[in-house]
Amino acid sequence: MLKDAVALAIESLSWMEIDSLSERSSLMRTSKQLGIRDTDSLKMAHAMIIETTRRLNVIDKVANTILSPQSLEDYTMGVKNFIRLYSYWTRFRKSNVDQAAAFLSVGRDVLGWKELSPVEFALGRILSADINSVLRGSEGSNRIALETFHPSWYVEYCIRLLGRVEALRLLRASNEIPPVYIRANTLVGRESDLVAELAKEGVELEPLGDVSSIYRVLTKKPLTRLEAYEKGLFHIQDLSSCLVAIAAEPSVGDVVLDVCSAPGSKTSHVAQLMKNEGRILALDRSARRIQLWKKEMRRLRVKIGEAIMADAEQPLPLRNAADIVVLDPPCSNTGVFGKSPAAKWNVNMTTIARIAAVQARMIENCGERVRLGGKLLYATCSITTEENELVIERFLKRHPEFKLADTGLKIGLPGLRGQILCRRLYSHLHNCNGFFIAKLEREF
Repeated sequence: MLKDAVALAIESLSWMEIDSLSERSSLMRTSKQLGIRDTDSLKMAHAMIIETTRRLNVIDKVANTILSPQSLEDYTMGVKNFIRLYSYWTRFRKSNVDQAAAFLSVGRDVLGWKELSPVEFALGRILSADINSVLRGSEGSNRIALETFHPSWYVEYCIRLLGRVEALRLLRASNEIPPVYIRANTLVGRESDLVAELAKEGVELEPLGDVSSIYRVLTKKPLTRLEAYEKGLFHIQDLSSCLVAIAAEPSVGDVVLDVCSAPGSKTSHVAQLMKNEGRILALDRSARRIQLWKKEMRRLRVKIGEAIMADAEQPLPLRNAADIVVLDPPCSNTGVFGKSPAAKWNVNMTTIARIAAVQARMIENCGERVRLGGKLLYATCSITTEENELVIERFLKRHPEFKLADTGLKIGLPGLRGQILCRRLYSHLHNCNGFFIAKLEREF
């Protein structure tokens, strides 16, 4: 199992670097490429990828210090990523000498002993390196970045946004895997029956008092392998994401436009709140993601959803206005660094500015499709003001016919820049992904 997991992890890390794929997407590609489908091997590989990527800046700094005057970039991608995995496995899992030797032996089997031979001296030194002495050479935000495993720019941004004390709490919390939440799917049956069915399959749940149908999962089980999952009794969805449909307050018979909808979490939740009565037009520009959306709608028994392939950066191909428009645009994912740590090494302020421009174009096109008296929900899994309050602020200046409305949510903190009716969620305060939700109403 370890050999297959290491092979999967090495190749997945390479695809992540080449194509900027997420941890899960790269592992899925690699699984097909190598023909390795054993569940335990995939699970172990995923854990190695996540935890190695989480600490990438420290791992690379230690490795490059030891390899000097050479660096990781002087070796093949396979060797480079094995060094990273070996560093995580031996230093951050606190493996003993025998476990380190076993891991090295697996590396030789996967890559070949000739491939690893030039760096075996470095692997021995990594095993005994004083990591703290490597970190002591850094100061200020660079030191915090290494201690909390984040890019320096993001450390500085969080300190400006939240202050030093709160920023440190957020940064440390981002190194913890967030809780898993599910939404009981009442389109299939009564909530109490769904919960009882899950209990029979050994899943312990904790209800959330302020949010109906949402539960925190207390049992570590592969949820997608349960019969209850196949039957559509529940949907795995973070608490923060669930709040969007709740804030939208859809009614039976509404016409809802769900933009950037795939893979369908919000579509299915809105349909659930509408009791499968009304119409939901789900837009996405990816044919592959629309297929995932259709599969989820079948599993969750959603009957009122219609998929439309369209790019929300362009005028939307619709004639009529909607009662509710939900826009969850592409974002920097700064709110999900705990779940997907690879994201933090692929984004910077230049990236955020480019993404914010895309978001601005999308909300403009969505605003055109809101009927008089209708609602526009804007949400991202980002904590930056550039992607959130500033997008809303500029939209409202251009469109006086819209005003901010109360989300009605009890969870979260008020928005920044005077947008107190918006909601912000942070991983260290709310036990979920970082998130932003704004609700706007069209008055004329």
